[in-house]
Amino acid sequence: MTMNNTKENNNIDEDGVNVEQNATDNSNNNIKGNVQNNTAPIINPETALAAAAQAEQDKVNNNSQSANTLPAIKESKVKEGNEFGRVAVIYGGNSNERSVSLDSGAAVLQALQNQGVDATHFDPKHQDITELRQYDRVFNVLHGRGGEDGLLQGVLQWFDIPQTGSGILASALGMDKVRTKQLWQGCGLSTAPFSLLTADTDWQQVVNMLGLPLIIKPVHEGSSIGMTKVNNLDELPAAYATAVQCGDVVMAERWITGREFTIVIIDDEAYPVIRLEPADITNFYDFEAKYNRNDTSYYIPCGLSAADEKHLQDLSLSAFRAVDAKGWGRIDAMQDEAGNFWLLEINTVPGMTSHSLVPMAAKARGMDFESLCWHILAQTV
Repeated sequence: MTMNNTKENNNIDEDGVNVEQNATDNSNNNIKGNVQNNTAPIINPETALAAAAQAEQDKVNNNSQSANTLPAIKESKVKEGNEFGRVAVIYGGNSNERSVSLDSGAAVLQALQNQGVDATHFDPKHQDITELRQYDRVFNVLHGRGGEDGLLQGVLQWFDIPQTGSGILASALGMDKVRTKQLWQGCGLSTAPFSLLTADTDWQQVVNMLGLPLIIKPVHEGSSIGMTKVNNLDELPAAYATAVQCGDVVMAERWITGREFTIVIIDDEAYPVIRLEPADITNFYDFEAKYNRNDTSYYIPCGLSAADEKHLQDLSLSAFRAVDAKGWGRIDAMQDEAGNFWLLEINTVPGMTSHSLVPMAAKARGMDFESLCWHILAQTV
């Protein structure tokens, strides 16, 4: 199925994402992959196309059969909205992701209120954090620094207030791309090679070590903020200057040429894998593609074989557990042209906007947006 997002209002409509099958696209990708992997040349194009289409249909059928054997989604032990007590839905804040957080939080708040939950918007930019003592639990949709880096988690733990998502350790690690990657490396999990950068870095040495192209990233930002793809040595200083505006720690990461995937994890289960394809496939899934553009394509089924999808889900679960993440989150990964998977990063407070990936995966798993929000909040009981 192909999910082509259209820009909507701030409240997510779980039926607003167009879902349709795209076996032809996946067949073309399969053929391209064979060429790139130097398999036997195509002698008769029509026969080869027919065989590829049948193989892709077999994959779809296998994925469908696997979906039919998935365990039932864990039933919530909370039956009535009043059982949650007073709920603060925290969103907004002061980070560079404030605008995204406002959209995500508004959608979550509306979904909970629609189901009879006594939920209230709480914005730490305008309210004293100690006012949270008035609430029974917190649904955290505060993206970026302050809400996703362990700071809010520590405050809520100190106040003894149940909260959605990961705790202090996983949040702090997940917000630090370098330490996350170092941890994954220590666990033997494949992640793209990288190097820390400073203003005094020898750019030629970085290129010698990692090759070109490269992706330059601020270490402590999310939503692809401050990221730049560089194709030649001369572009590195400007890319570093862009990234360092978002914080003093910057990294260069080897560019992985191939297909990009995201894996949503809820209740220690990896949901159906989503393949992302920006309109400009030579670029990356940047902030504009994530939140503002309407020409990014999302594929469920993702086009992987059943075995490869299971392998990627298992790899992502291992990565999620390695940082001690809990409740819900998202792992981003790449598959290179040789078929190898590479972990990119973890998101412990994923977006919940009209362009967001968690609601897409949940819908493919059989859960609408309101049920998803209820399910995540119920993890705090």
